[in-house]
Amino acid sequence: MQTLKLPEFEANIKGNTIFCLIRRKWIILTPEEWVRQHFLNLLITHLGYPKGMMRLEQTLSYFRNQKRSDITILDKDGNTYLLVECKSPDVKLDQKVVNQVSEYNKVLNSKYLAITNGLSHFIWERGVDGFIQKNEFPSYPNQ
Repeated sequence: MQTLKLPEFEANIKGNTIFCLIRRKWIILTPEEWVRQHFLNLLITHLGYPKGMMRLEQTLSYFRNQKRSDITILDKDGNTYLLVECKSPDVKLDQKVVNQVSEYNKVLNSKYLAITNGLSHFIWERGVDGFIQKNEFPSYPNQ
């Protein structure tokens, strides 16, 4: 698999599967899953996010459409704190990807939105007048 601009970790890989850090089961190892597992490692190991507050591929209903968010992090009150859309490294992070995570956020109302393809990463924080791009990913809140 491709080297990413995310911290390396000892991924448990068997054949064409990877053991998911959150779902605790073997998942088909696609380029997008490779990015997701590396990003989960960043959140857990480097930013202090608890595994128990993470939801992967959470089903969303939006105007009769069923969608799935890649990574959803809840705060201690159960509200969505961080919503992450992961893409394969060969997918350009363009306005279409920003629109996708924004559409999901109409249902989830997250404080932070992020997109990553493992090579580039962008994060925004909800402010009074909309979302503001940030330079660093936030640590998990100690409320």
